[in-house]
Amino acid sequence: MARADLLIDLVEAERRGDKQRFRTLVEAIIAEERSNQHHLVADRLSQIITTVGSSDLLARDDASSRVSEFLLDLVPRRRLESLQLKPAIRRAVEELVEEHKRVDLLRSHGLEPRSRILLDGPPGNGKTTLAEAIACETMLPFYVVRYEGVVASFLGETASRLDAVFDFARTRRCVLFLDEFDSIAKERSDVHETGEIKRVVSTLLLQIDRLPAHVVVVCSTNHSELLDRAAWRRFQLRLELEAPTRVEATEFLEGLKIRLGGDLGLASRTLADKLLGASFAELEQVAVDIRRRFVLELPGGDTREIALSRIEQWRMQAHP
Repeated sequence: MARADLLIDLVEAERRGDKQRFRTLVEAIIAEERSNQHHLVADRLSQIITTVGSSDLLARDDASSRVSEFLLDLVPRRRLESLQLKPAIRRAVEELVEEHKRVDLLRSHGLEPRSRILLDGPPGNGKTTLAEAIACETMLPFYVVRYEGVVASFLGETASRLDAVFDFARTRRCVLFLDEFDSIAKERSDVHETGEIKRVVSTLLLQIDRLPAHVVVVCSTNHSELLDRAAWRRFQLRLELEAPTRVEATEFLEGLKIRLGGDLGLASRTLADKLLGASFAELEQVAVDIRRRFVLELPGGDTREIALSRIEQWRMQAHP
């Protein structure tokens, strides 16, 4: 365990409200625990500090520094209850979260929680937000793979960078998110792809296979038809997030009215009808834009006229 003097100093720093000293001491404890091969304790300390969400207290070890170019470390804030989801999808995610919260019970029966999720659907319908909510509900750090850092002009280097990302993730309880998974896990039977790209895909799938159950890997795709066929069997949970129906759009807009604290110019059902085919992200964008314009035009703003103009703008952008 960490030295008694470090623990005493830690309590003193917290009592005085000395955040800089507190951070220094926490980092020292994590470093000491790692040097003593107490990786679970060190990882748990890093996890707690990351989940708290204070940039002042964000712990970093040497491994974190080495992969900072390849991973974006985000503090998850979206709760599952705040998302508009179909009942079957909500139930599936709630069961997944329960599995990770009660992992000790599962392991006492020789079972592991599911930890590989594929989210499929058109853009703007909550795939990234759902991945964040999974991290928030399981109280795990949320790491997003940065393809601009991972994908190199030399594909052999790409494979080694993927190795570094997964080597880092394997030693931590976390949620690892790979957006636009189809861009890196393309079908290997495609005659137009080079042998080197196929080796990158093979490396990626092998690394996913090797991930322990305490790493929840969430992948999302807008083009599932492009995924390598072998990728599908890697995922224990496959969820399709579709564009909202009229009823779902109406409910979503009703919730936005409450959250934005004001009228949107038209009844939610009417607005949903006029925005038929819009994604959840587009519905929110239009609603926020209506409220923004209304506030700027106070005291004489006409929300109905503003709403109609924003609907017309959306139609022009959606169907140029």
